[in-house]
Amino acid sequence: MSLLTTDRVAFRECLPEGGRLIGMDVGTKTIGLALCDDRWSIASPAHTINRGKFTKDKIAIAAFIAQQQVKGIVIGLPLNLDGTGSPRSQSSRAFAQNLTDLGLPILLWDERWSTQAVTRTLLEADASRARREVLVDKLAASYILQGAIDGLVAGL
Repeated sequence: MSLLTTDRVAFRECLPEGGRLIGMDVGTKTIGLALCDDRWSIASPAHTINRGKFTKDKIAIAAFIAQQQVKGIVIGLPLNLDGTGSPRSQSSRAFAQNLTDLGLPILLWDERWSTQAVTRTLLEADASRARREVLVDKLAASYILQGAIDGLVAGL
């Protein structure tokens, strides 16, 4: 049975032994990927997939998940500033739903400000526009995943 939820407690209950998680920042052109350790302490940027047809993207994601022995998926959910859904959040929900047959629990995590925070950090580091384009999606995925794992271990 696959779980698709915004409830961190329900997601955590699906993974009582922990396990490596993958974080995703799903954009219209790319999908940023990040990984965390199996104890959920630190997230690291991993890879960026250039979007194409969904079937091809899903094959690449499934192969990466298998290679990295991932136990759960965290997908950024782009909400409006007031916390309501948007067309982009509907797109992320549909993307997540289409991954449920991978058989892993999926947590949708509020990603408000993730891309802006990462872009600001890259600007402060004086990264060129070209360098920012290469890094921003996987760094945003890492930011999203770190927020999620911090939330998952809170209160343990």
